[in-house]
Amino acid sequence: MHERMTLATAHRVLSQLRHDPRTVALLIVVPSLLMTLLRYVFNSSQAFNSLAPSLLGIFPFTMMFLVTSITTLRERTGGTLERLMTTRIRRLDLLVGYALAFGLIAFVQVLAAVATSAALGMDVGGRLGWLLLIAIVNAQLGVAIGLFASAFARTEFQAIQFMPVVVFPQLLLCGLFRPRTQMATVLSHISDAMPMSYAVDALQRLSVDPQPHRTFFTDLLVVAGCALVSLVLAAATMRRSSD
Repeated sequence: MHERMTLATAHRVLSQLRHDPRTVALLIVVPSLLMTLLRYVFNSSQAFNSLAPSLLGIFPFTMMFLVTSITTLRERTGGTLERLMTTRIRRLDLLVGYALAFGLIAFVQVLAAVATSAALGMDVGGRLGWLLLIAIVNAQLGVAIGLFASAFARTEFQAIQFMPVVVFPQLLLCGLFRPRTQMATVLSHISDAMPMSYAVDALQRLSVDPQPHRTFFTDLLVVAGCALVSLVLAAATMRRSSD
């Protein structure tokens, strides 16, 4: 992997985002607004403290998946990726550059959402750093899966259609609405194969345990491993042509 080409790709993507304030607002402001809405929908500090940590992992994952898949698709259909692939840049260099750029945006997004949640009364004690870490890793998972999914879409509408396939099943089976141990056996096994389940497990443990235990780090490694595998798969499936 060529570090210079990777950093140049990340710089190019960030420069493009800088000239697209609506997308930046979508990525950074909307999660904070959703957390604010959640606080006043329940109008209960106890309910908010119970749900907020899990949603701090789900919201970044969902939004980074959507924006990454559409942005990458635009560059492919517009011929940008095709022109880049005629140079010495490698597929992995290109995708890691995307991951770095969107990872930086994800960091700001998660930081803003966590700060907003804390101001609204979310009590995380001394676990704020761990909460930020798992939320950022989950956002990177959304970036990696978004890069992978974009290879199978030909239009932006098709990229959006991956939302019900990729995001919604994980949202329903991650344990947010019902403990995974109380699900039907088949659904429990399916949930075990979904990375968001481990992210939500880790975030829920942080809401009750004063210090992270071995299981937390296992969950974190699973999410990070899934992000890495998705990035490698995205590099393997990236086409050199926009046809």
